[in-house]
Amino acid sequence: MVNFIQITPFLTVENLERAIAFFSDILGFEVTFRLPDYAFVRRETVGFRLLEQSEGNPAPVGNRRFAYYIDVRDVDTLYAELKPKLDTLPKEDVYGPVDQSYGQRELLVLAPDGNLIAFGQLIEK
Repeated sequence: MVNFIQITPFLTVENLERAIAFFSDILGFEVTFRLPDYAFVRRETVGFRLLEQSEGNPAPVGNRRFAYYIDVRDVDTLYAELKPKLDTLPKEDVYGPVDQSYGQRELLVLAPDGNLIAFGQLIEK
């Protein structure tokens, strides 16, 4: 029996409203649950738990910048969908789609809090 369903990582963010806007307005995620300092966003089978940094929710100790990798079936189709909104971001915050030497085609997007969201597709040989 398959027991694992998905991974839904926490992202500690400085500004919850800005993070929600980025995930929903730019990347096309839907807010499915919301509290004053927490939101759960989902797109298809991928979810993120956004937790606003505050006295009760301090930032993790150490380097809190992370990269989150989302495997997709067609990164170019996703890029075409997101491109009009990605064009509103600083140019240096978006990279790709590009074929990588390790056999993945990737689109990299820097979130407002400095976390890297990577979308990748296996390059078929």
